[in-house]
Amino acid sequence: MVPLVKEQRDMRAVIMKDTGEPDVLTLSEQEPPTCGPDEVLVRIIAAGINPVDTKLRSRGLYCGKPPAILGCDGAGIVESIGTNVSRFEPGDAVYYCYGGLGQTAGNYAEYIAVPEPYVAQKPDSLDFMDAAAAPLVLITAWEALFDRAHIQSGQHVYIAGGAGGVGHVAIQLAKLAGCHVATSVSSDEKADVVRELGADLIIHYRSQDVAEALLAWTDGTGVDVAFDTVGGEAFNQLVPATRVYGDIVTILQVPDDADWKSIRLRNIRISHELMLTPMVLGLHEAAEHHGDILEQCAQFFDERKLSVFVSDVLPLEQAAEAHRRIEAGSMSGKLVLDIEAGATHDDQEAVRE
Repeated sequence: MVPLVKEQRDMRAVIMKDTGEPDVLTLSEQEPPTCGPDEVLVRIIAAGINPVDTKLRSRGLYCGKPPAILGCDGAGIVESIGTNVSRFEPGDAVYYCYGGLGQTAGNYAEYIAVPEPYVAQKPDSLDFMDAAAAPLVLITAWEALFDRAHIQSGQHVYIAGGAGGVGHVAIQLAKLAGCHVATSVSSDEKADVVRELGADLIIHYRSQDVAEALLAWTDGTGVDVAFDTVGGEAFNQLVPATRVYGDIVTILQVPDDADWKSIRLRNIRISHELMLTPMVLGLHEAAEHHGDILEQCAQFFDERKLSVFVSDVLPLEQAAEAHRRIEAGSMSGKLVLDIEAGATHDDQEAVRE
């Protein structure tokens, strides 16, 4: 292993100094991480921002206590590799979803050490900003549709919030699988986004009843698969709109007032999807599966069969502003932090050495 980071140089990082409002995120400097024998040390070029980051900041970390570095998504350049690493070399461009839950440092920083199974080669067709936006939402949508619901060609699939981070890639994956896809949006602008992604039915949920629209679309049968990315009453609307022996997959907590009697009578399978589980529980095989998903999706990106929508890019020091935007609601696509944008010339030169 040949480390390329100057030991005497601290890295820039946004530190969550306490639980609370976005202002608890502050730009600081600290020692860069070291690379373990099974890890890849990455110089981070860009970091994706996800709603889970805002929840961890406001409610508390999965593991440990502040101070902490948030951020699960990242893309960058391999600086060095551990002695047991076999799939990567220094200089490789990579993307991954790892860190930021409290037990390990995240991606709101210039460097991160990532266990090899989580890492994949960055798609050639994506720049670092787009690549950093992709991993968490890709893995979430893939696991929900393929691993939980086992979608098949020809099925009718409903995806809530189709213009959102998870929703917009879920539409594309379902279309790649040969499914008929319905989705919900809140505005005409978002309807244009999901139409370009291939949605067959677009429901304006503020003026239309989602369940009624889905039943009309399926001649009263209900959809084969419903993917809930909203929760609460939006979940409850899906029970009568999902066919007997169908699937509902949710990325949120099932509401306390869920109609379990109807769910049981209709033999609807309820599945949860939380792609963070391998990180939290330290599951090696599941981590390898995440890496495999990213490798397959990289091929889809390079074949122009898949795209990721980045709504805005902000410099590292504006992480708090990014959190405010997410918490304001109605986001389309993903927000990304450009890690190098706020660095001084001297910082950038030190990073390149």
